[in-house]
Amino acid sequence: MSVDTSAASAAPLSRPILAGVVTALVGFTSSFAVVLTGLHAVGASSAQAASGLLAVSITMGLSCVILAWRYRMPITVAWSTPGAALLAATGSVDGGWPAAVGAFLVTAALILLTALWPALGSLIARIPPSIAQAMLAGVLLPLCLAPITGLVANPWGVLPVVLTWLIVARLAPRWAVPLAFVAAAIVVAASLIRAGAPVDPGILLPHIELTAPTFTLGALVGLALPLFIVTMASQNVPGVAIMRSFGYEVPWRPAMLVTGIGTALGAPAGGHAINLAAISAALAAAPDADPDPKRRWVAGVSTGASYLVLAIFSAAFAALVLLAPTAVIPAVAGLALFAAFGSAVQQAIDDPGERLPAVVTFLVAASGIAVIGVSAAFWALVAGLVVRTVLHTRR
Repeated sequence: MSVDTSAASAAPLSRPILAGVVTALVGFTSSFAVVLTGLHAVGASSAQAASGLLAVSITMGLSCVILAWRYRMPITVAWSTPGAALLAATGSVDGGWPAAVGAFLVTAALILLTALWPALGSLIARIPPSIAQAMLAGVLLPLCLAPITGLVANPWGVLPVVLTWLIVARLAPRWAVPLAFVAAAIVVAASLIRAGAPVDPGILLPHIELTAPTFTLGALVGLALPLFIVTMASQNVPGVAIMRSFGYEVPWRPAMLVTGIGTALGAPAGGHAINLAAISAALAAAPDADPDPKRRWVAGVSTGASYLVLAIFSAAFAALVLLAPTAVIPAVAGLALFAAFGSAVQQAIDDPGERLPAVVTFLVAASGIAVIGVSAAFWALVAGLVVRTVLHTRR
């Protein structure tokens, strides 16, 4: 069915602007807890994690505005949620937080190299999707268990969050995780009121805390390389495919240059990685954003502007995590990753011929082992590729 472009172009711009605001709100509130969890896990202090959240909010907001405005497409950029989950699963690396910051810079360099040297992107694309998704599923598993273990550790705090998520998932799935976060915020507020604990207003003010990077072998191999692979395979490549499904051909090289530079600028402040949006990309690029495809770029600009506004409140979001009762925020983070975990598992085992290597990859990643200072995510890739090679050679 054709679109009446004259009527569509006469429609007010409030529709794509609102679509961009919704995209940013859903993207931010659905996964900021995962970002903070990941940054804390690799050694960031509360102030450094809040700085990292601010850094990625600003860089992805500016990237959205630049790409959408320049190419007149609803291109949206997000922080790497799978990458943040990878940080949470990896934990402390050799060299601590400065080494993690060094790994973020190396990830940025690899993204930029992908833009300048297409062969690297082709090499990443040659990793079997089943192996890449199995690694991601293994990384996500411990985080996805948090709502379950949280119900035992703090039932009165976690139960309202889980029930809110379940009810809204039935009525308005897009808002299930954001409203679960709202429920968590109410639980936190009630806990603070009951305890009569004062809140230092200073922790609510956004600030940048720079860290001088260091480079260690364990962080480079065990964190930077898996972070790059997860970001490319689970965000950038699917993001391009989703945009193509709505009739937009994302300019690959400029997109990688912008997100690579954004990642590099945000890294010293604690930002782990930004990339093309994948799932949330549809909110700005679909016909619901505007009947006229040529006007949906406004939603991309609106998304970026909304992220910049949310960046102002990044310290308040970080403080909420800091002040939360036991298990409440990890439960929200786990709920936010359920959909990604289910998708990763499905893609990992979808092909019967790839199932055994994928299972090995998943189990190694989920084990959390670290050998010679290198995290389980790297060894999961190695194990899966070795098993696949043995099983498939000369067949």
